[in-house]
Amino acid sequence: MLCRTASDLYWLSRYVERAENIARLVDLTQRISLLPERLDPGKSATTAWRRGLDALGQLELFGAARGEIEPETVRQWLMLDADNPSSIHNCLFHGRELGRAQRGAITAEMYQELNTSWLDLAEAGEGAADSDGVSAFLEWVKTRSAAFRGVTFGTMGRDEGYHFMALGTAVERADNTVRLLDIKYAQSEEHESSSRDFIQYYQWSAMLQSMSAFETYRKNYRDAVDPLHVSEMMIFQPDMPHSLTACTQSIHRILEVLAQDPRSEVVRKSGALAARLRYGCMSEVQDQGIKAFLDDFMQQLHGLTQAIVDAFMTSTATGNAGSVEPGRNTGAVVS
Repeated sequence: MLCRTASDLYWLSRYVERAENIARLVDLTQRISLLPERLDPGKSATTAWRRGLDALGQLELFGAARGEIEPETVRQWLMLDADNPSSIHNCLFHGRELGRAQRGAITAEMYQELNTSWLDLAEAGEGAADSDGVSAFLEWVKTRSAAFRGVTFGTMGRDEGYHFMALGTAVERADNTVRLLDIKYAQSEEHESSSRDFIQYYQWSAMLQSMSAFETYRKNYRDAVDPLHVSEMMIFQPDMPHSLTACTQSIHRILEVLAQDPRSEVVRKSGALAARLRYGCMSEVQDQGIKAFLDDFMQQLHGLTQAIVDAFMTSTATGNAGSVEPGRNTGAVVS
């Protein structure tokens, strides 16, 4: 497969997945920000939104473009602002453009999904989240992303193109899970009030709901929402689609197929990362510290994404060839 095609398909799936993940991050941040101030003394209306921008590595970019942090301005920035390279608006636009460039490598149904999503959003314009509300818009984004994945699974042949798309989805999903966990742990560290237990229950429940994982948590643990159990599920549960273990195992399996050489550097890196999570446990994460663990994981994931680019996409002229993007902090989670 040509490097350009591999890169475009990889980034196409990353953009579609990222649109959904930004929707989940906005959903989580909005739920946390709605906690009454009387139950969370010292919390300002902008605290949660600052943490959201910080976890995405967009705090400085937002400040330079839009100035002071206001909830409505940040929501607009993350969802529909054309100046934000990772907004939902730009993710759907770039996904459609990459799909159009690779019409011969994807199915007609896949392109139709990409095109329909972009045209519907473009028609609604900046008022896309106004008529039915922010929550309805976020659900629409998640539904469109899921529909595209379903069509891809149901219509695309299991060739190299399919594997590059699955690879992009898994990489982007792992990246997002780290960022959501970072938001939640940063919020937890800020609370010292007598309402701490209630606040933590509310916020961890909000995280599970934003990840569509609340029912799965209940099936696995059958008890009150506990931060340790939530973290364990999102890091180590192999049958949880958004867990770091599930993502890294998928990445390793796909790279073994694509590289066709178990001794290659990219397979070695992915195998080491997958093995660390497969045989790890929550007590080790606690000993290291959750923030240190998340930072270390993000750095390893960043190194792996660069190895993927070096192995399969270095000859391409596309602007998405690099693994470091404008507006994204990919090297570590901001503390």
